[in-house]
Amino acid sequence: VQLQASGGGLVQPGGSLRLSCAASGSILSINFMRWYREAPGKQRELVASITSSGRPNYSDSVKGRFTISRDNARNTVYLQMNSLKAEDTAVYYCNADLYAESRWSNYWGQGTLVTVSS
Repeated sequence: VQLQASGGGLVQPGGSLRLSCAASGSILSINFMRWYREAPGKQRELVASITSSGRPNYSDSVKGRFTISRDNARNTVYLQMNSLKAEDTAVYYCNADLYAESRWSNYWGQGTLVTVSS
């Protein structure tokens, strides 16, 4: 089982990016899917999560600017990031609770760097 994140890059303040994270392998079910971020010198923080039925939740720092969504047919979670600020600069990690190999486990993607700078 593997989570592969993509979509990071350099963007100017006020710009937008869309992150994707695809889960692959012998997956029978996916429950929560999440995006975390880790800025330089700071602890990793939960940015957004989404249930299997599509109910989202956001941290206060991104509420109204970021949108999490998922495509269950593709085992993929997305993070649409709008009105980006310098303080959004971080490595973004996807995370998911998956049922594979006869058990539920928590998996992490490899991280994708988002840099917001002019």
